[in-house]
Amino acid sequence: MKIAVIGAGAIGSLVAGYLKTAGEDIYLVGHSDAVKAVKENGLKISGVRGDLKVNISIYEELVSKPELLILATKTQNIEEALRKNLSLVKDSVILTTQNGVQAENIISRLLPAKNILSSIVMFGATYLEPGKVVHNFEGSWVLGNTFSPALNTSAVSVSMILNKIFPTVISENIVGMKYLKMFVNANNCLPAILGISMQEAFSDQQVSRISIAIWKEAFAVISKLDIKLVSLPGFPIEHITKLISILPEEAAKIFSGAMTKLSKDPLYGSILQSIKRGKTSEIDYINGEFVSLAQKYGLKAELNQRLVEMVHEVEKTGRFLSKDELLYITQGLID
Repeated sequence: MKIAVIGAGAIGSLVAGYLKTAGEDIYLVGHSDAVKAVKENGLKISGVRGDLKVNISIYEELVSKPELLILATKTQNIEEALRKNLSLVKDSVILTTQNGVQAENIISRLLPAKNILSSIVMFGATYLEPGKVVHNFEGSWVLGNTFSPALNTSAVSVSMILNKIFPTVISENIVGMKYLKMFVNANNCLPAILGISMQEAFSDQQVSRISIAIWKEAFAVISKLDIKLVSLPGFPIEHITKLISILPEEAAKIFSGAMTKLSKDPLYGSILQSIKRGKTSEIDYINGEFVSLAQKYGLKAELNQRLVEMVHEVEKTGRFLSKDELLYITQGLID
């Protein structure tokens, strides 16, 4: 299967490099800085599987029709990426990797829904600089169909290819899993506001208590709607329901202990990685999604709304907040 990956960030570079090493016919599409770095020095991956240098073809746009297009841009960049290459991907299987639940809806306005295969990445990676990424921790790759529980034969073929580099899991309700993944990603806003690693941010139990409040508020919104959360591999729904049902101080302690052990390398969430690269983040498609759902149905998500505003302010000014500033601004919005 001829494969192309659009997006030379953390996830796009990682999966492209691993698939190339696995012998797949694949090339990478990225911005000019990534193209220059990879052409000159190869694609460098470090982390849990050791150091790897991959010689892979990379371009600033698609140069041939892929049978499988792995779309690894941020959600807000999907439309632009597809419009640039629409004539080459109209018959391709489009595999989404984005956080949130809007990627498939955006793509379906440009391409047939039957061509779209949804996925959730449960492994973690960090973008260091053009052509260099860290593979922070292992995890599975969940595949499914947002528009139908059935998967076609091309999806099975894709799962067999991806299974060469990460264990694949087929889901009959990937939408429910995507909503639960939003909870997993919803705490990325805090290290992004502070400008520090996830380990450093969540070593502070007061910051971790904000995380529990984020989940509690978001769960209250989801529970009012006709949305069924579905457990993820390695992250059952009970991780949420248990922590929001016990004393906040106890929950924060448990959360802090788990988050500080995620990776031996500094782990920067997707939101902070975007900010560090001078790009807009996907905050509107994570915490902002909870806010939008709340507003649509006359509910409240004041904490998540305030955090979205804070991330946008950091994006705009480039100034990160101190922990004291974060705690001061969010007091009164957490239990």
